[in-house]
Amino acid sequence: MNSNNNSSSHGEVDQRNKESLDSRFNQTLKNVQGLLKGRSIPGKILLTRRSDILDDSGSQERSPSYQRSFSQNDAGTSDDMDKSVEGGVRNTNNSDGNTTVNKLTSSTSKNEDAANEVQNSAMGTRATDSARVTKFTKELSGQMVILERLRELAWSGVPPYMRPNVWRLLLGYAPPNSDRREGVLRRKRLEYLDCVAQFYDIPDTERSADEINMLRQIAVDCPRTVPDVPFFQQAQVQKSLERILYTWAIRHPASGYVQGINDLVTPFLVVFLSEYLEGSIDSWSISDMSAGKISNIEADCYWCLSKLLDGMQDHYTFAQPGIQRLVFKLKELVRRIDEPVSRHMEDQGLEYLQFAFRWFSCLLIREIPFHLVTRLWDTYLAEGDALPDFLVYIFASFLLTWSDELQKLDFQEMVMFLQHLPTQNWTHQELETVLSRAYIWHSMFNSSPSHLAS
Repeated sequence: MNSNNNSSSHGEVDQRNKESLDSRFNQTLKNVQGLLKGRSIPGKILLTRRSDILDDSGSQERSPSYQRSFSQNDAGTSDDMDKSVEGGVRNTNNSDGNTTVNKLTSSTSKNEDAANEVQNSAMGTRATDSARVTKFTKELSGQMVILERLRELAWSGVPPYMRPNVWRLLLGYAPPNSDRREGVLRRKRLEYLDCVAQFYDIPDTERSADEINMLRQIAVDCPRTVPDVPFFQQAQVQKSLERILYTWAIRHPASGYVQGINDLVTPFLVVFLSEYLEGSIDSWSISDMSAGKISNIEADCYWCLSKLLDGMQDHYTFAQPGIQRLVFKLKELVRRIDEPVSRHMEDQGLEYLQFAFRWFSCLLIREIPFHLVTRLWDTYLAEGDALPDFLVYIFASFLLTWSDELQKLDFQEMVMFLQHLPTQNWTHQELETVLSRAYIWHSMFNSSPSHLAS
């Protein structure tokens, strides 16, 4: 009799646990569907069962080429976005994990319903693009910009011609009050000019030995910055990078200059130059620009870099503890999401610091085509203070794009593969997939830290 009662009570507990997981999955699915309907808009997300998007050769299948209309470019998102987010969480360590796997990869009817809803939503993508531009215009035209609403819009991409103003606002460099904006920017740009005169435009005899060495290191690193984009090889561009970096390093003695920070200036430089230069970056030259315009652009880069790094300064202080902490979190998250690839990497003796340290130092700038970087940074800046934690989810999604390939490689092959990832043919489609998958995982795991406990 007791055994029957125990069996009955265990059955009730299992049923309650199952209902709880059902409820959590349905809530996540409902949240994602709500986002797709435009209520919060962090990217277009398609939940389906895992699809085999990787071919047998181990290289990423190329996206079909497509033309992007003016409205698509304005919206900063890719139109032909029929994509399958590999939402399957493949941990096999515990019963909760297995149930979650089943919910995300085997609940066919639920996933097909989500897919149908997404496909119906995608039919009006062009209208959505134009509507998004209208929403941005409305948010930016008011006397007081509501930053939370701007963040929601910017997460999914900013129209390129609006990007300079949006980024200044998101970073807190430009005030949300339009009446104060022009005066604040003018004062900040003059302050930067004074810093350059005080710290940079001086002879080496007035610098300490450490400052001379730091300036030399910056001068060595500038020509190495984004070497595959000819624009950054122009002498004047490198001189601007040098001024910005040296001035920032002098003003931030806790970290000083650290390799990797040079990469972080480049998205700002391109975005703020786009207010003055038209066409492809391949045809850009700043040789004809006035000293005043160049100084203003440098000032905007300097202050935006400062604002960005204020939230992650321990990434660049001695021993870079902030990066080491996030690399550990990345390892734990990958173990939770994709236990087979996590176990294979561990069996081969691959340490995450061997590849992910550069990812966190340079924020993936060296890992993806440069023309995708500003779109990625729209999402970075929209995350605000939460960016460091969200980076873990983006990088997990990025890494697990190649889960199947990695499991076929030995240690040496993995190191080489991860140092030269096959992203050269990526389009916005692949990037949006990475971001959408990161968003789903963040929604599922970030509020449940026990899931990531060792």
